[in-house]
Amino acid sequence: MQSTASVLSQLKSNYPQFSFKLGDNFLWSPSDNTIYYDKSIGFRPVLLLHELAHALLVHNSYDRDIQLITMERQAWDYTKELAPAYHITIPDDIIQSNLDSYRDWIHDRSTCPICQATGIQIEKSVYSCPACSYQWRVNEARTCALRRYELKT
Repeated sequence: MQSTASVLSQLKSNYPQFSFKLGDNFLWSPSDNTIYYDKSIGFRPVLLLHELAHALLVHNSYDRDIQLITMERQAWDYTKELAPAYHITIPDDIIQSNLDSYRDWIHDRSTCPICQATGIQIEKSVYSCPACSYQWRVNEARTCALRRYELKT
């Protein structure tokens, strides 16, 4: 396996259309065409390749939470295609753990704060409970605490 610095150097050379910058998290930012990486959590080239996959797949936005899961799956599939060129092996448990974090995120957002039933997403950040008719708005909460706010009808 190549060193992290070597992989980063190769990616910068192979994909000059993107900026690669040190950040607080691993993420693809379409607004500034930048792939951010975080050395504080143990920089792993596989996560950098995953964010590159999002960039190459032009994953810029989504309207429904379930679309995010689809984009994550697509990015992981493409990451597996990119990995051999950089002599990187991706254990399936890393992929499943990452996908589980998004599944958990969606489950938490869609759980009714009143009756704990699974709600239905009716707008980008709005859910409705089919059991008790409660409606709530959620914050992004991918990198912060989940907040749910009652919608006044």
